[in-house]
Amino acid sequence: MQRLFTNIGWLLGGRGINAVLSLVYLALATRTLGLEMFGHFAAIVAIGLVVTGVANFQTWQFIVRWGAKGTNGDGTAASEATGFAIALDLLSVAMGIVFAGLMVWGAPYWLPLPAELLPLTFGYCIVSLLSIRTTPMGLLRLRFKYATATAAEAVQPIVRTAGAILAWLYMPTVTGFILAYAASELAVAVALWCAAARNERIDLSALSLTRIPARHKDAWRFVWSTNMSGSLTIAGKQITLLLVGAFGGAALLGGFRVASQLGQALVALAQTISKAILPELVHAREDALVIARRMANVALIGGILAVLVAVVFGRLGLDLIAGDEFRGRGFYWALVILSIAGAVELVGASLESLLVSAGRAGTAFVVRAAPTLLGFGLLDLAIGWNGALGAAFTVLGASTLAVIGFYVAILNFAEIRFKGSDDSKAKVSSETPPTPNN
Repeated sequence: MQRLFTNIGWLLGGRGINAVLSLVYLALATRTLGLEMFGHFAAIVAIGLVVTGVANFQTWQFIVRWGAKGTNGDGTAASEATGFAIALDLLSVAMGIVFAGLMVWGAPYWLPLPAELLPLTFGYCIVSLLSIRTTPMGLLRLRFKYATATAAEAVQPIVRTAGAILAWLYMPTVTGFILAYAASELAVAVALWCAAARNERIDLSALSLTRIPARHKDAWRFVWSTNMSGSLTIAGKQITLLLVGAFGGAALLGGFRVASQLGQALVALAQTISKAILPELVHAREDALVIARRMANVALIGGILAVLVAVVFGRLGLDLIAGDEFRGRGFYWALVILSIAGAVELVGASLESLLVSAGRAGTAFVVRAAPTLLGFGLLDLAIGWNGALGAAFTVLGASTLAVIGFYVAILNFAEIRFKGSDDSKAKVSSETPPTPNN
């Protein structure tokens, strides 16, 4: 547990730097572009995240899962897992380019995005795909190099903030701020690959899509399950944002994006805890349930405190960062509701990681998918009812149903596991002949 909290401390330190600097470039973008133009900017960023979220495989989980097992007998487990992950990254880029083309081509039919911004949107998608970095993150987490990973990830908010300042001074347009975001994506990807290469030899001759599946029969099922779960977690939130724009227009999209970034900072925290806890659960399977329960209790306390901060300081934060134009329209209450949704996700992070570490990634996907799709279906009705506040309630509802589902799935899994263990013991006991008395 001590190592787990140390690792979380490093990750949260990086998130803290990111959070502070994100307020700077968010304030620059919102005050420079205004409500509607910021909505266009938010739509481009969201499309890039949807493309990478759908196309990207969660390769860091594969490296932790199969690289941590020294079952090969020749010390090649980590190398083979890395080769498999890089091969999947290349597949992600190829699939993502096609998907990005379809997304950008269809954007004018349902999104409030001007035609002149479509080439910029496609270019940003390509940069985002080339900046996929889950594999080097997996290598660093495999060796518990969280301090190194934090230092490398700090490159992103630093470059993004510097780029936002330059855009504000010399190119105060959507294009200028998108270029700043693109530069930061490339910079952090290079930093993480360099950090990973210093700690682990990357053998490109091990690049293969067949070696790992040959050793682990459930490999492809785990790959597709985690890919779909990751797509729902990452892209699902962005699709919600895009649908807000589709149903409510660019101005509502821009305001909801600000409320979401401020109110759902806890979702990033939830992902941080998930990334720290999964290697521990893989390495300590017998204690996994205890670790997950303790982390859920800690997350509950942290979530309550964060919601209180959002209630007390949320309105002030909106005024300071976004300005008068973002005041009203229910954005403050949307921020509060989204912070509650973030707190719920924070509690559910360790539960979802426990399911994945136990080989139940498919279950985790189904539990996440059902409420997410339900939220999509209700979003238009919710926005018509109460704008940004209605949209925030759909996010909260989807998150709550998903976490309840994780909890129920874990209870069923634990019951089956312990029942199976008891049945095995009973079987052994019945088959063992009684010891004769001396």
